[in-house]
Amino acid sequence: MARAVVKLGSSIVARDDGSPRMDILEAVCAELAVRHYRGDEVVVVTSGAIARGMRALDLLLRPRAIDELQAASAVGQGKLYRVYDELLRGHGLTTAQVLLTFFDLSARTHYLNARQTLRKLLDWRVVPVINENDTTATDEISFGDNDFLAAQVAILIGADLLVLLTNTEGLYTADPRTDPSAHLVERVTDFEALSELRIGHETSVLGSGGMRSKVVAAEMATAAGIPATICSGLDEGALGRALDGDPIGTHFPPRPARYGSFKLWLRYAKPAHGTVVVDAGAARALREGGTSLLPVGIIDVHGAFAAGDAVAIAEGPMVIGKGITNYTAAELHRVKGLKSAQVRELLPRATEEAVHRDYFVLA
Repeated sequence: MARAVVKLGSSIVARDDGSPRMDILEAVCAELAVRHYRGDEVVVVTSGAIARGMRALDLLLRPRAIDELQAASAVGQGKLYRVYDELLRGHGLTTAQVLLTFFDLSARTHYLNARQTLRKLLDWRVVPVINENDTTATDEISFGDNDFLAAQVAILIGADLLVLLTNTEGLYTADPRTDPSAHLVERVTDFEALSELRIGHETSVLGSGGMRSKVVAAEMATAAGIPATICSGLDEGALGRALDGDPIGTHFPPRPARYGSFKLWLRYAKPAHGTVVVDAGAARALREGGTSLLPVGIIDVHGAFAAGDAVAIAEGPMVIGKGITNYTAAELHRVKGLKSAQVRELLPRATEEAVHRDYFVLA
């Protein structure tokens, strides 16, 4: 038995006018039904709620304001899920709509609840259809056209494979639409080498992702020991070949798992709102000792951020990691370099750790 997460981008789910690509969606659902009846477990992560809302509201361009994006998603969310439910029900499958936000995947209690719910649905042989809950997300519409969300779901449920369906054959050395010398990258084992490629952020009129977010999602998944494939959802048979492990599109083999899902999200997806500069001793302790960062080890603070924001942790000009701060920027300015007893005198209710080790990840 295999467990796979299949993510469909907006360009696969909807045409440029926002209408659903029923032929593509039917083919995908038919393939998922075949896998289901073989005994495999399949989870769908879908984009397209905003596109469906745009269609219903006669909006020609994707909104940019957060409230407009959330409103369009609210209109389209149910309509999008209904398409999946009807198609999969036509193959005798039961589905469940699951809406997730970053908070569901970062707060431990919510994370455990989400994992337990998804695992129970799979135990019951239900196909979860997952989308980001855009109507309540406050950190922008934040999962990069749901690429990051798909990676996080794969990590959450311990998937055996992540397949990212897009409107190109995979990752190219450059944009094949503008560069005739561009060629398909069939296999990626060194993510640092990808910096030499011109991987774009370009998106469709309906989507918010782009190839870069898919590569980052693949990096997140493989860092958790989960292989990933980027391939075309428009090519008949591509999904089946990807699920079979056949060479298609761009394949990312798994790497030795190093971090849990929260730290993977923190490392790859959560933007830093400022920088905390630490001394050599604190930097060494963070790198080698797995300790928390205390105010005494901080020598400078850059940017404006609130408690709970992510911040880069740097030694001089070199970023060594990222963490969730327990202090605001203003508070850290007051207590930097002070020992814990002195910090308590200034901020009696403050926690001892500026960044707890459980909320820190090395760069």
